[in-house]
Amino acid sequence: MIPQFRKSLQIFGAIAVIFTITVASLTLYWVTDSWPQQSGLILLPQLSDRVEVRRDAYGIPHIYASNSHDLFLAQGYVHAQDRFWQMDFWRHLGSGRLSELFGESQLKTDQFLRTLGWSRIATQEVQTLPDEFLALLTAYTEGVNAYLQEHQGTDLSLEYGVLKGMNPRYQPESWQPEHTLTWAKVMAWDLGANLDDEIERAVLLQTYSPEQVDELFPPYSNQAPVILPDWKIAQGDPELIGNQFGEILSEKTEVSRAAIASLLSPSFNSIADQLSNLATLTGPRGGEIGSNSWVVSGAKTSTGKPLLANDPHLGVQMPSIWYEMGLHCRSKTPDCLYDITGFSFPGMAGVIIGHSDRIAWGFTNLGADTMDLYIEKINPENPNQYEVNGKWVDMDQVTETIQIAGGKPVVETVRYTRHGPLISETYPPLKPLLVPDLASSNPAIYAIALRWTALEPAHLFPAIIQLNQAQNWPDFRKAAQDFDIAPQNLLYADIEGNIGYQMPGKLPIRTHSDGRYPVPGWTDEQEWNGYIPFEQLPFTFNPPSGYIVTANNAVVDESYPYVITKDWDYGFRAQRIVDLLNAQKAGFDVESFRAIQGDNYNLNAQTLVPILLNLSLDAPQTEKIRDLLTPWDFQLEEKSASAAIFETFWSELLTATFHDNFSVDFWPNGGHRWIKVMADLVEHPDSFWWDNVLTPEVENRDFIFKQAFAVAVAELENRLGKNPQSWEWGNLHQVTFRNQSLGQSGIAPLEAIFNRGGVPIAGGNAIVNATAWNAQKSFEVTAIPSMRMILDLSNWNTSVAVSSTGQSGHAFHPHYTDLIPLWRNLDYHPMVSSRSEVEANTRDTLILLPN
Repeated sequence: MIPQFRKSLQIFGAIAVIFTITVASLTLYWVTDSWPQQSGLILLPQLSDRVEVRRDAYGIPHIYASNSHDLFLAQGYVHAQDRFWQMDFWRHLGSGRLSELFGESQLKTDQFLRTLGWSRIATQEVQTLPDEFLALLTAYTEGVNAYLQEHQGTDLSLEYGVLKGMNPRYQPESWQPEHTLTWAKVMAWDLGANLDDEIERAVLLQTYSPEQVDELFPPYSNQAPVILPDWKIAQGDPELIGNQFGEILSEKTEVSRAAIASLLSPSFNSIADQLSNLATLTGPRGGEIGSNSWVVSGAKTSTGKPLLANDPHLGVQMPSIWYEMGLHCRSKTPDCLYDITGFSFPGMAGVIIGHSDRIAWGFTNLGADTMDLYIEKINPENPNQYEVNGKWVDMDQVTETIQIAGGKPVVETVRYTRHGPLISETYPPLKPLLVPDLASSNPAIYAIALRWTALEPAHLFPAIIQLNQAQNWPDFRKAAQDFDIAPQNLLYADIEGNIGYQMPGKLPIRTHSDGRYPVPGWTDEQEWNGYIPFEQLPFTFNPPSGYIVTANNAVVDESYPYVITKDWDYGFRAQRIVDLLNAQKAGFDVESFRAIQGDNYNLNAQTLVPILLNLSLDAPQTEKIRDLLTPWDFQLEEKSASAAIFETFWSELLTATFHDNFSVDFWPNGGHRWIKVMADLVEHPDSFWWDNVLTPEVENRDFIFKQAFAVAVAELENRLGKNPQSWEWGNLHQVTFRNQSLGQSGIAPLEAIFNRGGVPIAGGNAIVNATAWNAQKSFEVTAIPSMRMILDLSNWNTSVAVSSTGQSGHAFHPHYTDLIPLWRNLDYHPMVSSRSEVEANTRDTLILLPN
């Protein structure tokens, strides 16, 4: 995607370089045009009463209104003030309309996104919203549009000045309610990585046995922590529940899988390529996109009230995905139920994560498997028919017209089976494959359809609003019932001292598969049998342990009768958090939670370093460098030489072990799955995987360890010099905050306007301070704690928080980057919420009045 995107910017004019220099010069004149008014008076006839917007030293707004309509209208207005380009880009992305902005190079991406049909589904959701929720969404929409009525071009954002040189006819359209709901689909896509694993397994099965593939996707360890170790279904229909975990796949099933993998491998490879390209725009997917969250009861805190911490791990971007704010009714009434502070998404009404005056909540990604790939048989004589139980059935078809900046519209036909859209049609060179029938010698044509719960109308927006309104545990659980897509681990605490956990979501019941591989779709054998009833989804309230930890690890053990996923995070972060909580036992306060959020302990190093230290290396200098690991505390600190040595060794160990086995697309990324794979593999020093198949010799574990360490030392000396005492992990491990659109143009002066970095930081993969990097590419940070939050339920005003960049989306604005120093140093700002503290911290006050 990056090369295509760069090509797009250059295609729009042969004089791209001259244009960029001009842009850089004009930036001095344009730069402040879009900076919003933050004090004084603005007349908004859409309001019914006076609204106050109070901003603190970091530009964090607290909005005060007398009714819900005005409160959400003002939220839309303020979001548009600070982040409209981000909102505009996101709605084009979610709607498959990037070509309208950037031209023909984005056509393939748009075709895929139109095939998924997020915008069509969002429109259906708007039409079925209950009136109380539609009214709030409409008010938010009015607020965005009120800002658009008075601001265009560089008055909206600097990016529009750049875009005008490439696409002079573009004018942002009015905001619509479906644009808000479409973004929920984008987030669900970001957080649902099972599709990638399903494709990778299918491709690998073409080369390796099922047992070997299972070694690369090992089961969750029974020694790793689960969120609810004692949770059981109290009641339920045995016929409905079944026993999926106990299923033993037949030899016939394994043969079918191998046949499917062999026949459709080109399709799977092409889909994987397109998923990777899309990740350039939406952010990285996969196991490193997760979160940490934990809560302790008042019995374990210094104040006698709960503490709740949350830090969602998402792809690096500029500005941050989060926008911190408070939404306050001047007095809570049936018409105005809100007194909330926390983190919102620009473009989305309400607060996503935070607290009200009575409860607090946090999210971590559940990682549920809500996607399945179905192999469909297509009628060779009629490509618009597919087989269902021996009969040809007509597909549903939708015509999409894709507008292209600087080009002619393209008409695309999307075809649907009963399972969902045929996604194999949107990937050149994918075409229906004429292959031998899996069951007979008759020829048939096959295509790949995606079934995903997020491709059905959802209720996520009502769930968020109900969370914002919730006053207690029953209200919280009621809101969770509507949290049907992008399911999260929902963590809870309240001022009465209660803590709790609820797993929400629309999770399919599979009766003949576990979701790990694509399945035949031409019979009913692999059909979903409804969804897990909410009453049987795991939850807990005031557990005896006095704490709850969620870090994308398994929710329950294998006695749970439904498949949630086979691809949990392997629990390294969760284990470390549990260990730290158990070590202190009691007396927790905000400071001790800060220390846990900033913990850099590397459990991978704890496993591998002892093996390395026991080896006899070939060169004295290499041994001397290796011995620097002897006193190391396994903390990946920014200034640590040992951290630089180990992480470079880890990268080279993956290269030496696996690069001979896989194509570049499936080289290990070094994340939690590969840490688990390696932890299992080192117990088998003569495993098949240690041997380099490209050499005549048969290598073993110790040989590969020594080889990888020697290469790592050479790499470090080449990059950081000959003196290992001067090596620092932060010299390798840095984060660059990139604008998701123009910041990836490939034109250096343009990128310099919008991007910021690189910033040396601590942390790494599968540790609490989760600053992930991709071993396929470099040590550059790819995913981060996108915000950190610690909520103190004894006094909301002693809570603290920080996001990764700044509140403003306007390049060069003082609040564009002012939170980066706090974030990278694991520091925070006060997260005040009471009216008196908000007023004491106010730097600017904006009054919004109706005419």
